[in-house]
Amino acid sequence: MGPRVKWLVVVVAVLVSAAAFAFAGEPKAVSTTAASLPDSAEAAQVSALRAQLPSSGVTPAIVVYKSASGTVDTSAVEASRDRGIAAVKEWAPTASATASGAPTGAGGDSAAGASAIPPQVSQDKTTALVIIPLEADLPDEANSEAVDALRTAVREGLPEGLTATVTGGPAFGADIGAVFDGADIKLLGATAGVVAILLLITYRSPWLWLVPLTVVGTGDQVASKALSALSRVSEVRADGAVTGITSVLVFGAGTNYALLIIARYREELRRTEDRHEAMRAALGSAAPAVLASGGTVILALLSLGFAKDPFAQSLGYAGAMGIAIALAYALLVLPAAMVLFGRRLFWPFVPRVGTDDPSHAGVWRRLGDAVTRRPVVVGLASVVTLAILALGGLNLSVGQSPNEQFLDKPEAVVGQEQLASAFPAGTSQPTIVIAKASATDAVTTAAKGVEGVQQVRASGGDDDLVELSVVLDASPGTTQAFDQVRALRTAVHDVPDAQALVGGPDAEALDSRTTADRDRLLLFPLILGIVVVVLLLLLRSVVAALVLVATVVATYVASMGASWFAFQNLLDYPPLAVTTPLLAFLFLVALGVDYNIFLTTRAREEAAGGSHARESIVTALAVTGGVITSAGILLAAVFAVLGVLPLVQLAQIGVIVGFGVLLDTLLVRSVLVPAVVSLLGEKFWWPSHPADR
Repeated sequence: MGPRVKWLVVVVAVLVSAAAFAFAGEPKAVSTTAASLPDSAEAAQVSALRAQLPSSGVTPAIVVYKSASGTVDTSAVEASRDRGIAAVKEWAPTASATASGAPTGAGGDSAAGASAIPPQVSQDKTTALVIIPLEADLPDEANSEAVDALRTAVREGLPEGLTATVTGGPAFGADIGAVFDGADIKLLGATAGVVAILLLITYRSPWLWLVPLTVVGTGDQVASKALSALSRVSEVRADGAVTGITSVLVFGAGTNYALLIIARYREELRRTEDRHEAMRAALGSAAPAVLASGGTVILALLSLGFAKDPFAQSLGYAGAMGIAIALAYALLVLPAAMVLFGRRLFWPFVPRVGTDDPSHAGVWRRLGDAVTRRPVVVGLASVVTLAILALGGLNLSVGQSPNEQFLDKPEAVVGQEQLASAFPAGTSQPTIVIAKASATDAVTTAAKGVEGVQQVRASGGDDDLVELSVVLDASPGTTQAFDQVRALRTAVHDVPDAQALVGGPDAEALDSRTTADRDRLLLFPLILGIVVVVLLLLLRSVVAALVLVATVVATYVASMGASWFAFQNLLDYPPLAVTTPLLAFLFLVALGVDYNIFLTTRAREEAAGGSHARESIVTALAVTGGVITSAGILLAAVFAVLGVLPLVQLAQIGVIVGFGVLLDTLLVRSVLVPAVVSLLGEKFWWPSHPADR
């Protein structure tokens, strides 16, 4: 913070940032259609075995033809199919080279042999389907281009009244990819705009907001480049969801840290003439709380490394790295940049030495006095409010079908719905059974005996293994489909010497749900343990640590309840995605405890100066209330920006975390915590005694 060192810090930050932009490169390409399952899951084992079979390397795209009136024209369908096959040949070399006629997927053949398979026509003759295999596990961009080429080709020359819609795994992957086309620009623009407006309102200065926005925005882009590099040297996936959520975390947390540091700097400028000394004092007071806050979030994110879900693992490592970069820019670059411009940066409200801090007699001081005068009544009212909000989650449902994951209905969903209305619901996404070839007949008989199984047919294999395609009558991703997969597994597992395994989309969704349940049981207590340990080290108080953890857990439960009520009654959203409860818990607990850390560390400072617990918490609320409330509103708004992407899971996470942050900021931290501290008195700091220090 010296007169010369500040320039050195800024110059080094510029050079490091420029190097990250120049040399980080592009992220490793990933396939959106790849299942997010641990290798131990049964469905993942099926995928691994299928990759060893001669028919591997292809995945079915399904073209659904719908006649507006009368019977579907099969000759037009066949001509359209042939055009589609020709269009995807460059994307499906494996399929094109396999002309064996062995069926692939749901009743289809290899791309070369598909023309020999007639279209399947529904009983009412108004709908037909054709299977056109594409190369499996194409990177997102190549898969999207292949599906676009197929969609264009099959629609050319169709007679009036006949429509062609492409669905199936590759089509869903392409439509998910379309959600993230330009997502980084959309998120960055929306996030930067929200942050700029809120900073301008907070500081009421025409240029002060530019400094934290520039610093945090640069840190966000450096984190994005670092994630690209990390994806190439590790198993961390830099897909749209991971990069989007990481960007929101960096922007939200980085801006929160900046607000706290600037608030303490402005406070010190009223006491100290030299701006360098003022920033040193501000960092000396704010840095421990910022480090504790950031450290809590980093450790909580790293705990996702113990998850079985690969998406959660990737998000954990990416988010932890992003928060570390946000911390570095907030604690190193921001102070130097602020000191460069001096007091005039705060114009027109320039802090002068000797002027009173208006926060000491402001609205937050009056609120603190009102709360601590009647702590029992206020505390009970706060608890009742949280309990009422939590009641909204009594019928909480987890698990989305593929059709439910989009806010706007894309073509893949339209095709799926058309298919389900004319054929058995599981036709588009058949369940796959892999077994010993010697037990083919026994496994087929066992599978046909399961209630809900409409069709069982061989769809590939070799001398050792057979692949069976099983069509269920349940809609994909539903509870009924999961029940039928469980029953199918039980039936084929009981076949002697078959070593049968059940996979496919519904089995993958079921295993994803099982994995998510396991991850929650492990990570909920682990995350809480991390937060308790950090609070114990920071506050040196068992009572304070347990009280604060209890309040953030209550915030999470209340936010989940209120959000679920809104999803069902106001927004008409489907059930939560299987990873949403865990991610919402992580963000709300790790980020929510930040505000309590900022409040109680300041209260401990006041207590160390001799103030009683009640007076210390009122003073802390008076001084930090404005900046923490601004930080909470800003963080909630940043998470709400996830709603600019038309994916239900991101929108739900944005609503849950955004509402929870507001609830924590405006009710729990401002009302409930001061009431509890006032009730407990000096016992709140037990077993330590801050005044003795």
